[in-house]
Amino acid sequence: MSSTKNFAIKVNDVTKSFLLPHEKTNSLKSKIINPFKKNKYEKQEVLKNINFEIQKGDFFGIVGKNGSGKSTLLKLMAGIYSPNKGNVEINGSLTPFIELGVGFNPELTGRENVFLNGALLGFNRETMFKIYDEIVEFAELERFMDQKLKNYSSGMQVRLAFSIAIRAQSDILLLDEVLAVGDYNFQKKCFKYFTELKNNNRTVIFVSHDMASMTKYCDKVLYLESGNIKKIGKTSEIVEEYMMDQVLFAAEKERKKLNPDSEKQTTKALSVKSAKFEDNKLVYYQDDKIVITAEVLARRKIEDPIIGIVIYNNMGQKVFESNTLWKKVILKPMEKGDTMKCTWELDNNFTTGEYPIDVAVASDSGMTMHDVSKNILVLNVQKPYPTAGIADFDHIVKIVKE
Repeated sequence: MSSTKNFAIKVNDVTKSFLLPHEKTNSLKSKIINPFKKNKYEKQEVLKNINFEIQKGDFFGIVGKNGSGKSTLLKLMAGIYSPNKGNVEINGSLTPFIELGVGFNPELTGRENVFLNGALLGFNRETMFKIYDEIVEFAELERFMDQKLKNYSSGMQVRLAFSIAIRAQSDILLLDEVLAVGDYNFQKKCFKYFTELKNNNRTVIFVSHDMASMTKYCDKVLYLESGNIKKIGKTSEIVEEYMMDQVLFAAEKERKKLNPDSEKQTTKALSVKSAKFEDNKLVYYQDDKIVITAEVLARRKIEDPIIGIVIYNNMGQKVFESNTLWKKVILKPMEKGDTMKCTWELDNNFTTGEYPIDVAVASDSGMTMHDVSKNILVLNVQKPYPTAGIADFDHIVKIVKE
C-alpha cells in the first residue's frame, strides 16, 4: 500500500445498489383508488466490494461492457453518489467531466452558457472574460455563440462544455466517454490535451470504449464486469483480454442469431475433452500452417463417432467448417472410456483478425449431437497487407501488355 502522500484516490470496499420500482403510479386517479398501495422494488447491486488505489500522476483507465458499473463508479469518485458500503478517499481537488453540459440552459445563448457553466466550476466573471476567447476558439463555435443552445447539435454542446471544463486546473480529472460525440478535428484537440495532461503528471481517470486511446494514454487499467473487478493491471494485458472477451461475446451473440440450431440439446455421451494448436502459437502469420488437434472422450459405446470443427469470424459468420463424415474419414467404434484425437491441417487463408473455434462431436450420420464446445480456441491471424474479403487465398496478379 502506498503512503498517504502518493495516492490520489482510494476506493475502499465500495458497494453501490439501487432500488428499481416494478410498479409505477402515473395518475391521480390510481393514487385515489389505491392510496395505501406500496410500490414493489427490486434491489440492483451495481458495484460489489470494490477495492483499488490510484496514484498521483497516474493516467488510469476503466473498461467494461455497458452496464458493468463504470459510470456509477466515476460518480461515486466524483461525490455525485454515496456508497451503500465502504468509502472513497480523494487526495486533492477534483473535476468531473462525466456529464458535460450539466447546468447548461437551452434557452440561453452559447455565450451566456459559457459564463453560467464557468460560474458552476468556480470561476469569477473577471476570469471568464479573460478565458472566453480561448474557450470559443477551442470549441470552434465562433459563429454560433449568439444562438440559443437548444439549436446546437449534441456534438456542438459537448465541444463547448469540454472547452469550458478543461480550464479548471484541478489535481484529478474524471473523463467519461467525453469524446464519443465530438467530430474528428475536435478529438484531435482533445488528444493533444490528454498528451499535455500526461506530460504534466496530472491524475486522470479515463472511461472509454476506444481501446486505441486507452492503450496510448493509460498506465494502468481496471476491467469491470457485472459490478466486480475482473482484473486490474498493465494496460496492454487488460486491453488485450477485454478485446478478446468482446470478440467472443459478439461472435456468440451473432452466431446464435444466424445459427439457432446450434443450441439444440446434446447427449454428452461423447464429449470434447480438449483442443489445441499443435505448435502453441499465439499469432499465425502469412505462410504459417495451422494445425488444430481435438481430443474426445466416450462416456458410453459409440458406433460411428463424428468429430468436426467450425471456425467463425468476429461477426459470427462461418469461415470454415469440416468434419470426419464429410471428409469420409471412417472412425472406429469407441467403447466407454476411450479417447480419440483428430487433427486438421489448414493453409492460412484467413484475413487479419480473431476467429473463435467450436469443436463438436456427433454420431448416427450427424443426426445425434453429443457435445459442442464453443469458443474452445481462438485463432489470431496477422497478415502484412489489407483485404476486405472473408478469406485470403494465395493468388497471383499479372499485367499483360497488348
